[in-house]
Amino acid sequence: MSTYILLTIIISLSGGFAYINHRFLKMPFAIGLFLLTSVFSLVILSSKYWAYPYFSEIKHTVEHVNLSKYILEIMLGFLLFAGSLHVEWSSIKQYLKGIALFALLGVVASTFLIGSLFWLTSYAFGLEVDFIYCLLFGALISPTDPIAVLGILTKANVPKQIESTIVGESLFNDGIGVVVFIALLEVLNTGGTHFSFGNFTILFLQESIGGLVFGLLLGYLLHKLLSTIDNYETEIILTIAFVMLGYQLCIWLHLSGALAMVIMGLFVGNYKHDTAMSDITTDYIDKFWELIDVIFNAILFILIAFVLLIIEIKGTYIIMGLISVALVLISRWIIVFILKLGFPKTINLNTKEANLVVWCGLRGGLSIALVMTLPDGKSKDILMVVTYMCVVFSMLIQGLSIEGFAKKIRE
Repeated sequence: MSTYILLTIIISLSGGFAYINHRFLKMPFAIGLFLLTSVFSLVILSSKYWAYPYFSEIKHTVEHVNLSKYILEIMLGFLLFAGSLHVEWSSIKQYLKGIALFALLGVVASTFLIGSLFWLTSYAFGLEVDFIYCLLFGALISPTDPIAVLGILTKANVPKQIESTIVGESLFNDGIGVVVFIALLEVLNTGGTHFSFGNFTILFLQESIGGLVFGLLLGYLLHKLLSTIDNYETEIILTIAFVMLGYQLCIWLHLSGALAMVIMGLFVGNYKHDTAMSDITTDYIDKFWELIDVIFNAILFILIAFVLLIIEIKGTYIIMGLISVALVLISRWIIVFILKLGFPKTINLNTKEANLVVWCGLRGGLSIALVMTLPDGKSKDILMVVTYMCVVFSMLIQGLSIEGFAKKIRE
């Protein structure tokens, strides 16, 4: 089976699942799609027993496609730019200090807290996952995903501060989380299975500061080019070119392409927006990048179903996954309440509102994208299963109960 045929199958399944969800399930898009792809995962895994020739062919194809390269070097830039382009700066700027605390201190602290707890748990079950891999798991599972939450929060009419905090946190902690993950991955790839705080700090600063500055430069240049013309076809192509070229330049320069794309999208979507693009161009660009976001997330959800084929799933991995669900929730609760108690004027939330912020920390496509880029081996297999189970719980249990949870804080 060729890569093109595999891509055709993935896109076709995305379209079919999207139709079933919209026509029958009527769930929020990301949640409904993830539910259907989870069922599809079970069907694919069971095909080993009732359609082995097809199972074997699909497994062979997946094993020989470099998914990590496509995800880390192509899809990630598109996803992060698309997500930040649609965020209204005016709605989050007054809560920026609190958002910054959640996105920076929250993600870094969460990475080390989850990583340490996961390391202790893995040794308790005899899996003995190296600490660097545990930190990588902490980094990839810490960023929250706003896609499935926003429509639910709006429908539930939650306070503006909570909605803006969750949106802003999700925007920036995606970028910060990827920076932490890439820095840890660089430490691993340079030969260290043992964590070195010094190497990590240097790589983190290089990636983050460089990415921020480069993202501002890209955003300003793209803004200037867009403001000199009024042709939506050309302007859409320019945004695609800047994402692709800008992200590749970041890779070559060893800067954070993730943060650069977030900053560029935020800049283009908000800085003198009315003078840079006409209403028609704005409408086309917004809809185009919203569609890109939806398609790429759909592809990621379906990819995980195929990737599970090449993993040896053991009972201890599943037990670790169940425990990790609790570890991730507990860690988020600890981080949110420590920040709330430590910075009461900045994070002005009552207990009910803080609990809602904890519960709204969904994990989604980004976590799946990052875990698939890890080096092949036993540790990756464990983290694939664990991450998938955390995302399943997050999307299907937390996601479907957010509206009821949100309504309770208004009672």
